[in-house]
Parts: sequence; structure tokens; C-alpha cells
Amino acid sequence: MSAYGHQMEREFSAQSLLSRGNTGTEMGSRYVSESGFYMTSFAATIFIASLVTIGVLLVTSVVSLAVMLQSCENKSKGVVATIDKANDNHHYCEILALHGELNGLKPDNVPPLCRNLAVQYIETGGYRRDLDFVMRMIENFFDTVSPSKNQTDAVLIDIDNILVSDLSVQRILESYTKLHSKGWLLILLSRKHEKQRHVTIKHLNSIGFNGWSSLIMRSDLEMEMETREYFCRRRTEMKEQGNEIMSVISSQMDALMGLSLGIRLFKLPNPLYYNFENNYESRIHGLVQSEN
Repeated sequence: MSAYGHQMEREFSAQSLLSRGNTGTEMGSRYVSESGFYMTSFAATIFIASLVTIGVLLVTSVVSLAVMLQSCENKSKGVVATIDKANDNHHYCEILALHGELNGLKPDNVPPLCRNLAVQYIETGGYRRDLDFVMRMIENFFDTVSPSKNQTDAVLIDIDNILVSDLSVQRILESYTKLHSKGWLLILLSRKHEKQRHVTIKHLNSIGFNGWSSLIMRSDLEMEMETREYFCRRRTEMKEQGNEIMSVISSQMDALMGLSLGIRLFKLPNPLYYNFENNYESRIHGLVQSEN
């Protein structure tokens, strides 16, 4: 082959390689322009690592959220169980109080659980609220009736366990004063022995209970009776003496059972507060000591 021929062959080979290189460049350009996305291997590595990190964070968050929800659920179950138990205790003591009053349950026989609830009942204002409701019922009823002119219409008030607490004295005294001002015959009842009459009257006067018609207390013979029988016997005597019983007001069931109960009965709240009776006895004992 001539020198010219060799030169032409080399030029053709060079153009052919250049043409192939240009073709590859154009294909790469078309890939970028068509996909709109270009990434180096380093950037791809970072991108994949970021996805993995985000994935791990999402899984961790889901697991943490699941643990938190489980914890909240367990706490909620614990709160509900505590509330249910408290409600059960409350209902149990309500039933116990009802049957305790029906059967003359003594304060010392009240279970510690119910003693605690009774204290809570007083400290949280429940007793004061319920007492106010009943006293308003009494006042509303006596707003609709009037005593007869012959002054024989009586209202019997059981003073035991209701005039020994500062929580009840003031509110009961308000209603007592209204009844007295309207001309009702106010007869006070007590389960205490006749021997305590003097100190009992002194106590009544000290807390503002004046103007009552009579104070009925138990004789030696009546101390051997059931309190229900004692109250029933005394009411029957009142009827025989010409008194008309309009109402009986008491915090205990024994005074609200039997014959000759009048037209309307009113049951004052009785929280079975185990220390009421002890406080009353302590005050009576203090009065006796002061007189001696």
C-alpha cells in the first residue's frame, strides 16, 4: 500500500473512533435530559444510608409509641380498677349503714373501712350537703301547713347524735327556730337516761336550743326496752294526752318506726361516724365534772 493509502487509513480509523466517542456522549446527554436525574456513586451511597436511617427512626418511633400506649392502657386499667373498688366500698358501706340502722348497729361495730369512708364523707362536705337538702325539705313541708290554734300539734325531734357536731348544730338550729316561730309544739326525744336530764338541758341551752315544750328521756324501766319500743310507747302516750303528731325528725331508724308516727317523717343523714357518740359522752362527762 502506498504512503498516501496508509495515511488515509489512519485518518479514517481516527474519525471512526471519534465518531464512536461522540455517539456515547450524545447517548449520555440524552439519558440526563430524558430522566432529569443524575447521581454519582458517592451521592447514591449517602442517599441510601439516609433512607436506612429514616427507616430505623420510624421503626423506633412506632415501637416507642406502642410501648407508651401499652403503658397508658395499663395505667388506665389500674385507675378504673381503683375507681371500681372505691365504688364497691362505698356501696358496701351504704348497705351496711342501712342495715346497721335497722338493727341498731353500734358505732364500735362499724368496720374500719366504713369508718374511713364516713370521715371522708364528712371532710369532703358530703354530710353537710345532704343535711342541708333534708332541712330544706323539712322547711318546704312546714311552709305548706300550720299548727292548730289549740297548740296541740307537735313536732318530735330526736336530739341524739345530731346536736353534738358543729357540722349539724347550726343548720338544724336554723330550721328549729323557724318551726318555733310558727307556733309548733317542739318535743325533744333522747335515748339517754333521765339522770342526765340536767346536763342535757344545759347542753341544749349552750347551743341555742330554747323554747321547746318538753324533753323526753328514759326511765330505769325504759332503759331495759328496745329503743323502738321506747319511742313507740312515748308517742302513744302523747296521742292519749291529746297531742297530734305532725312530724318526727331523726337521724336514726328506731325513732321512725312503729305506731303514731304522724303525717310526715324526715330522716336526717347519719354517716355512722364512729366518734360522734364518744364525743357526746365526753361532753356530757365534762359537763358533769364542771358541775361537781
